[in-house]
Amino acid sequence: MKKLAAVSLISLALAGCVNPGKASVQTDQLENHRFVLENVDGKAVKGGKTQPEIRFSAQPNISLINNIVISGTMCNGFNGQGKLSEGELTVKTLAMTRKLCTEPQLNELDQTIADMLRKGAQVDLTEDQLTLATADKTLMFKRVE
Repeated sequence: MKKLAAVSLISLALAGCVNPGKASVQTDQLENHRFVLENVDGKAVKGGKTQPEIRFSAQPNISLINNIVISGTMCNGFNGQGKLSEGELTVKTLAMTRKLCTEPQLNELDQTIADMLRKGAQVDLTEDQLTLATADKTLMFKRVE
């Protein structure tokens, strides 16, 4: 019984150490910054007329803690009010324009960013590199503003 208790305590202690950076990203670190997409799943994004990007701005109603306004462009423009909680960014109501781009990768990115934000994406910010990740996709952005 003592061994079981000891193993349980060690497991709990280790669980607290897993992914310590997960909750470290706060809304104020993202606010008023613009990030351009550099790669998807480790593959460089092809340059074109449209520069895929995501922007974050302050929530006008300061009583809503951890909320942030998200906007950007892949092929289409998108925006919505998001919530950052325990390292996960979720945008339940995301608005997006609906045009068809000549670049297939940008059309695919529209669906990717919409799915990621609606379902929730893990956020990591290391210096000027922003990563949004789910179980099947990873988008890496570089801060430009």
